Amino acid sequence: MNDGDGTPAAAARERRFGPLGTALVIIPTYNEAENIKAIVTRVREAVPEAHVLVADDNSPDGTGKLADELAAADDHVQVMHRKGKEGLGAAYLAGFRWGLEHGYGVLIEMDADGSHQPEELPRLLTALKGADLVLGSRWVPGGRVVNWPKSREIISRGGSMYSRIALDLPLRDITGGYRAFRRETLEGLGLEEVASQGYCFQVDLARRAIKAGYHVVEVPITFVERELGDSKMSRDILVEALWRVTTWGVGERVGKVLGRDRRSGTAADGQTASSGTDGRTASSDRSTDSLDESAKASDAKA
Repeated sequence: MNDGDGTPAAAARERRFGPLGTALVIIPTYNEAENIKAIVTRVREAVPEAHVLVADDNSPDGTGKLADELAAADDHVQVMHRKGKEGLGAAYLAGFRWGLEHGYGVLIEMDADGSHQPEELPRLLTALKGADLVLGSRWVPGGRVVNWPKSREIISRGGSMYSRIALDLPLRDITGGYRAFRRETLEGLGLEEVASQGYCFQVDLARRAIKAGYHVVEVPITFVERELGDSKMSRDILVEALWRVTTWGVGERVGKVLGRDRRSGTAADGQTASSGTDGRTASSDRSTDSLDESAKASDAKA
């Protein structure tokens, strides 16, 4: 799908989804003093009309203080000082709540370490004109990673593949964290029920969006390995992701089996006790067109 391409179909999609409103870029930080000024500056240059919220988890390296200095010099920059390191998911949830309370129409996830390129933000926002949620994707045609260790790429690709199969999700990059949400989408995802962190937080939101029937689109991005600071990836994050995804997948499959059994029983009862009806029940599923055609064609690739 080529959203926002100037065609009549793109114009129709934009009319259907409505105007975007002001965008808020949420940047969680913990010990990102070496990166925070550069990433905020690049965001402001790439999308001057957007606002930035730095959600700092009381970084001991002074990231919060540097963010305060940026905010003092630019009224488009805000800082949320959190009491301590509570994880990526908790930081984003706090940022989402703040953004929704302050009336932003678009809320964007972005890493602080420079791995997500702010210069690609306009493409995500253009795609969002015809979608409920846009995922910046490393694994669709045109997406790529730069300077990433092979071990990290294997973990990321494997995590997305496992999540896609376990949860039956028509997405290529389920663990990525460069995303643009319409406010209405976030309001419909049941954020108060989300408890997952790290990779798993991203999988959880994608899963909720697809299951709720939202229109999810992936656009290719270039992911660049951080040059400064330390990665926050840990064994605990990977274990949590594996455990939660497996639990969700098993639960959904059991639910589908039980649902089929209940429907079969209802139909059989209706046919036995004929009372002017044929015992049939009607059901409808909300459909989701979440991939462009090229992404669908490459779905078999790891």
